[in-house]
Amino acid sequence: MNLLRIGVTVCAVSMGLLASGGCDGSNLVGSSDAPALADHPEKANARLPKVRRPTGPRARFRTYRTTGADGTKIVKTKWRGRKSGYTGNVWAWVPPQYHQPRYAKSAFPVLIALPGAEGYPGNYWAGGDFRLQESIAEWSRQGRTLPFIVVMPVLNPEKKYYDASDIPGQPKMGSWLTEDVPDFARANFRTYDGRAGWAYMGTSSGGFAALKSVLQYPERFTAAIANGPDVAPDSVMWQGHPKEKQANDPGWLARRLVARKGPDVYLAFELGDKEVAIPKVRQFIKDHTRGPVHSTLFWVPGKHSSHNYIKKMADSLHWISERMQGPVPAG
Repeated sequence: MNLLRIGVTVCAVSMGLLASGGCDGSNLVGSSDAPALADHPEKANARLPKVRRPTGPRARFRTYRTTGADGTKIVKTKWRGRKSGYTGNVWAWVPPQYHQPRYAKSAFPVLIALPGAEGYPGNYWAGGDFRLQESIAEWSRQGRTLPFIVVMPVLNPEKKYYDASDIPGQPKMGSWLTEDVPDFARANFRTYDGRAGWAYMGTSSGGFAALKSVLQYPERFTAAIANGPDVAPDSVMWQGHPKEKQANDPGWLARRLVARKGPDVYLAFELGDKEVAIPKVRQFIKDHTRGPVHSTLFWVPGKHSSHNYIKKMADSLHWISERMQGPVPAG
């Protein structure tokens, strides 16, 4: 489990748990040491996504916790979603680079981070247990990942599982996560107009939400990190709504995307080597990694736990960072 191959196809890992999907042996990295991001000179000549200044209305924030000596803070607010009609808590953090003069006119990529379990009334990625924001600050200073804006909404109101979907007769949590939460980011921060500046990360039920959201709206989002995810909708509230349930099934959405031949999406999976989701996730990757659907898999020792997944987050964020648009300094 010491080495893994990074690529846009399913890659063999040293444990032999996944068959090779065509990696050629290049781009080997240590499994706990993501390298510096590669230079992409072709991007310098490409048309960059448009920078969107904050559109407002600005949220009223309060400090949730301070994340380092650099003065960065996680802030919290209550946001009313205009598309879903749902009002819920959202936490947000901007990296140190966001306030540096050389980036004052640049947009930043957004990572929507979703928790596992109910994801309500809090979002544990905002807390100090995982130190996700401190890690992103350090990794981005080292040039290993992009300096993401991290947005952390609630996931399942009243601790009911909505499969990040607009289930008929229920709160529109699909619209909340894929329309209202991005609108929150656009209202308050400098973001990119194009899909290259948008990604999800989530664990378990949040991993399902991340996976499904990118496959469902590839014209809006480029990448997802899915940690020990569910790979099929399973809310009890789908009863009587088979058509709508199918329209929110990641497998069905992946097949539709392949049939449409794009746009390209990038899915980074993390799995514990002792968790029960291994067979289903392996099968999903095998069945759906083709054409515009690109996948990679990172193994972590242990069971289904965000405390394990965070150990691989540098690698996963590095992988999606290579495929996204970062901030552009002045000059």
